[in-house]
Amino acid sequence: MSQTRITLHTYFRSSCSARLRIALALKNLSYTPIFVNLLKGEQHAPTNTALNPSGTVPTLIVENDQSTTGPVTITQSLAALEYLEEISPADSPSLLPPASDPEARAVVRTLAEIISCDVQPVTNLRILKRVAPFGVDRTAWSKELIGEGLRAYETIVARTAGVFSVGDRITMADVCLIPAVWGAQRSEVDITAFPTIARIAQRLELEDAVKKGHWRTQGDTPEEFRLA
Repeated sequence: MSQTRITLHTYFRSSCSARLRIALALKNLSYTPIFVNLLKGEQHAPTNTALNPSGTVPTLIVENDQSTTGPVTITQSLAALEYLEEISPADSPSLLPPASDPEARAVVRTLAEIISCDVQPVTNLRILKRVAPFGVDRTAWSKELIGEGLRAYETIVARTAGVFSVGDRITMADVCLIPAVWGAQRSEVDITAFPTIARIAQRLELEDAVKKGHWRTQGDTPEEFRLA
């Protein structure tokens, strides 16, 4: 019987890493975390860039005893989510609606891309450092752009939401949304301005997989931030 080993290079406050932590917990896939401290610049160390040329996190590594090509290394979170979906057992919770509903699958992917392309980048430490020399108020700049991205997400989920973003099951959209909400809250964005998102996020916080992936419950979370 083949054995699969999963390693995740992660940082407790990385929203992209949190997407994978939540998805792995949701699918009940055990993994070994390798902590990369972004504030200390460990993402730029040769040990990390050899795996992840972008010098970022997360990096997902999947090894299978029967593979003839060696470990699979994925350095982009949405690609990693899709890969986990493809290799998971059929009875594993799916991150996408059924293949018989391509329209709903497209909506899920659209929502995930809104978070990935429009919301998350402006919370990225590397991006915030780049805008600072231009005299920009980083907090205000980030807050405004996060709000614009969440407004687009809200407009769509107001039509598609059930319990979660698309219907009543957690999807890839939700796995991306809740870390973005955590980031938005740190940037002092008023989440109540987006009532559907606020309701979905409140419900997601009750899920065991979200609790396991939460930035305040990780092995590298500083003591002052840990949940009691």
